[in-house]
Amino acid sequence: MNPPAKWNRVWQKPPLTRTRIILALAIAVIADGLQFILGPLGWVGVDQAIDVVAMVLVSWTIGFHWLLLPTFAVELIPIADELPTWIACVAAVIALRRHQQKAEPKPPEPDKPTIEI
Repeated sequence: MNPPAKWNRVWQKPPLTRTRIILALAIAVIADGLQFILGPLGWVGVDQAIDVVAMVLVSWTIGFHWLLLPTFAVELIPIADELPTWIACVAAVIALRRHQQKAEPKPPEPDKPTIEI
C-alpha cells in the first residue's frame, strides 16, 4: 500500500544547499538561544513549544532525520535542556546528509546530439 503523494513528499530528503544549511543552523541557534534565555524564567510550556517549532522548521529545511527525535526528547530533561542540543543535532544531520550525498551516484548526463556539418 503506497502512502498518499502528499505524505510521500514529507519524507523525502531535499538536496542540501548552502542556503538550507545556513537556515537550519540559524534555526538551531535561535532555538537554543531562546531556551537558554527563557529557561531560568520557568515558564511552563515555552521550552516545549520552542522544541516543537524547532523540530518542524529544521525538518522542513533539511528534511526529517531520526536524530531529531532523541534531541526533542533530551530537551524535556530539566538540566540537559540548557545544552546546545539543537545545534549539535543539526550539525550531525548535515554531516550525515553530506556524506550520503557524496556517496550517491550522480545520474548520468543525457546523450547530447551531435551536429555534423
